Amino acid sequence: MGRRFENTGFRCAVCERDVRPLTNGSYRNHCPFCLSSRHVDVMPGDRMETCDGVMIAVAVKRSRKGLQIVHKCERCCVERVNRVADDSDQSDDPELLGLLMAIRRL
Repeated sequence: MGRRFENTGFRCAVCERDVRPLTNGSYRNHCPFCLSSRHVDVMPGDRMETCDGVMIAVAVKRSRKGLQIVHKCERCCVERVNRVADDSDQSDDPELLGLLMAIRRL
C-alpha cells in the first residue's frame, strides 16, 4: 500500500472531529486534537490489524526521530509509538503534548 492510500483524512472515533491528511510528506495515524488513534495496523500503514481498538496517548518520549507519542490500545493493551505531527496545517495540540510530557515522560 503506497503513501497516497495511507495518507487519508478521517473522523476521530474519540472526539469526533474531522482530521485532514498530513501535508508534510508523511501520513497521519492519530488525531491532532485529542491525540488518540485506532489499532488498525500490524506494521505501520498496512491496515491489517483486526483489533480496531482505541489507542489512547499515554506518554511522550524523545527519540532520534524527534518527539513521539506512545499509544496504548484500550482493547488489547498493545503499545505503539507515533511521531508527533508538528509541521502541518493541522499540527498536534501543543498543550496536550505538554500535559502528556509533564504527567508521564519516557
